Amino acid sequence: MRIAIFGASGRTGQHLVKQALIQGYEVTALVRTPAKFSLQHPQLTVIHGDIGDAAAVSRAVSGTQAVISVLGPTSNAPDFAVSRGMQHILDAMRQHGVKRLIVSTGAGVGDPADAPRFINRLITWLLKMASKNVYLDMVKTAALVRASDRDWTIVRVPMLTDAPETGQIKTAYVGKGMGMRITRGDMAHFMLKQIEDLTYLRQAPAISN
Repeated sequence: MRIAIFGASGRTGQHLVKQALIQGYEVTALVRTPAKFSLQHPQLTVIHGDIGDAAAVSRAVSGTQAVISVLGPTSNAPDFAVSRGMQHILDAMRQHGVKRLIVSTGAGVGDPADAPRFINRLITWLLKMASKNVYLDMVKTAALVRASDRDWTIVRVPMLTDAPETGQIKTAYVGKGMGMRITRGDMAHFMLKQIEDLTYLRQAPAISN
C-alpha cells in the first residue's frame, strides 16, 4: 500500500516516515525543502512542493490509498496555511478517489465527547491568548475534515516529547482520563495503525502516554 504523508520533514513526520517504511508501506512525502529531508529509501518518493500549491498536493496524493497529515502552523501569522492546505488535500483525495484520511491536531481542538476540566480550559485559553491564529488554523482544519465525505480520523494530542517510544498509548477524551504528554514515536505508531483499523472512523480521540 502507498500512503501520502504531509508534514513529513517535521520531527513527528520523520517518525511517521521511518515507521511506515519499516512496516512495509510505500511512502510519498511532499517536502518544501528536499535538501533538508535526509531520509532515503527505495520505497520513499519525495515530491518537492508546498501545501499551498494544489498541483503539488495532487501529485503527492495520486496513486496512494491513504493520506496522513501531521501539518501544523509554523507561525502565529493569520495566513491559515494549514487549513488552506487541508482543502487542497481533500480536493486531491476526491480527484484521485482516495478515502482514508488521518489528521493530527492539538488536544485543545475540541470534540463533543470531551468533558474538559478547569486545567484543560485554562490551557486552551492560554493557547488562544498566546497563539490565537495557530489555534484558529487548526480549528478550521478539523472543521474541514469533519465536514468532508472522506473516511477520516482526527488524532488529538497533548504536549509532544522527544523521549523514546514507550508502546503505552492511552486513548480517551479531554477530561476523561487523558494524560498530559505523548512521545512523537508513540503518536506516529497510533496514526499509522489507523490506516487499516477503523475503530475511530469519523471520530477524534485524544491520545497520551
